[in-house]
Amino acid sequence: MFNLFKKKSPVDKLNETYKKLLKEAHSLSTSNRTLSDAKYAEADKVLKQIEALTDK
Repeated sequence: MFNLFKKKSPVDKLNETYKKLLKEAHSLSTSNRTLSDAKYAEADKVLKQIEALTDK
């Protein structure tokens, strides 16, 4: 309840985006492999951003 107004850190936001992209890529893998690969590439870019932020 007290966590309702707490702002998310940039790493938390990127983690949510990363999970969302992986879920989309997985669902696309059965219908359109090209789009699935593109989503995996986007997820990889987000993962590199997360790693850059956590290495500081």
